[in-house]
Amino acid sequence: MIELKNVSFTYLSENSDESSAELNGSLSNIDLRIEKGSFVLLTGPSGCGKSTLLRLINGLIPHYYSGKLEGEVVIDGEPVNDKPLCKSAEKIGTVFQNPRSQFFNVDTTSELAFLSENLGVEAEIIKSRIEQTAESFQIKNLLDRSIFHLSDGEKQKIACASIEVGKPEIILLDEPSANLDYHATMQLRKLIAQWVRQGRTVIAAEHRLFYLWDLIDRVVLMDDGKIIKDYNKNELNKLSDNDLSELGLRSAHSPAPTEIELPVVTTDDKTLTINSLRFGYKQGFFNRSKVNNNIIDIHNMELALGKITAITAANGEGKTTFLNCLCGLERRSKDDIIINGAPFKRRNRLNSFFMVMQDTNHQLFTDSVLEEVMISLPEPNEDKALKILESVDLVCYKERHPMALSGGQKQRLAIACAVASERDYILFDEPTSGLDYGHMKEIAALMRQLRNLGKTVIIVTHDSEFIEACCERKVNFVSRG
Repeated sequence: MIELKNVSFTYLSENSDESSAELNGSLSNIDLRIEKGSFVLLTGPSGCGKSTLLRLINGLIPHYYSGKLEGEVVIDGEPVNDKPLCKSAEKIGTVFQNPRSQFFNVDTTSELAFLSENLGVEAEIIKSRIEQTAESFQIKNLLDRSIFHLSDGEKQKIACASIEVGKPEIILLDEPSANLDYHATMQLRKLIAQWVRQGRTVIAAEHRLFYLWDLIDRVVLMDDGKIIKDYNKNELNKLSDNDLSELGLRSAHSPAPTEIELPVVTTDDKTLTINSLRFGYKQGFFNRSKVNNNIIDIHNMELALGKITAITAANGEGKTTFLNCLCGLERRSKDDIIINGAPFKRRNRLNSFFMVMQDTNHQLFTDSVLEEVMISLPEPNEDKALKILESVDLVCYKERHPMALSGGQKQRLAIACAVASERDYILFDEPTSGLDYGHMKEIAALMRQLRNLGKTVIIVTHDSEFIEACCERKVNFVSRG
């Protein structure tokens, strides 16, 4: 049993010490009891404290994250605070929102074995567990691969699989489907269902409900660091999608992106035409001339100008690489792209496109949220920057360091920078990854606003609800065809 008894926590701000009163982020008066073998979903707006609650359970608070902690966290009668992290790891496995933050090895098989090796499990047992996990999670093709050559979705699969290999009694999942395509999400559902059948305790912080809805025993709804509602199974069964929407939650039912019917282009559309686009990553450390030319090889693709187009495909299909080539980031891309009858060269595309990356940490550079938007504007204008921050619900964080934001808040900040750039073509790589329902709707409205300003918006996404909310065109992406 897991018990949180009147727990409050505030993180220490940067450049503060234990005696400082300058604290940011909080949980307030959390009382929660989770029975052994139950599946509990934590949900609520981005930044409401879901990840913090998970860190309290696995012991990262207070052993890794410093702050002011009150109350007590108890697992099976033992206070978590009194146990070193190595002891908590024997019982608790965690998949973090950003899987890269939990990797310790450079190849996938070693990563799968890492936890069990550190717990002293025999080598033959570890090998057997890896084989079983690879079979059940359908990741045999990811074994013995470089971590650095995986897509974000593939990294998420490895992170989830590493938990299965470790066989912990308690499993904590922080936005586990955020980077997964629909098929991989349903594979994750099967794995979670297996954990539930085995009697393990599963706690997931998640916005996307459709793939978990019939597995959940309880939903704990949070806001502003507090638990505002706790639904049991019977109460959940009575909630309709309209009820969930009024609560600020996503739908309990969602189609696969491939099932959403939208045209690629229409006869009335003006188009950006890709006659050909070829790209391959150089491989090998010393032999830099060796190139794999089969990563992207596209012929005759059209994208509608002045519209919102969704690009969907499985993890690892090359969607992010395609965006990098399209906006001119990849120097070695061999392409023939036409717009208004004229070649659209790479140098021109660099000045015309703005790309919001899937891992927004790669494109946040300054010391404050406001400054981040200011440097994206063609000319400095604080009033305009503040209005853009208000449109993504971040104006109250204008003085905060971007790296101190939650994952969903960073995503919204990067989108604010895209709006500020005033470029004609805006590319988004999974813009709703880690976003709650309310902010997903706000981002959908921003996409429509960009479209109304004459921008061409191209979105790589697995999020069916988001596609239905704002997209007008859809490309089922095939990297070689």
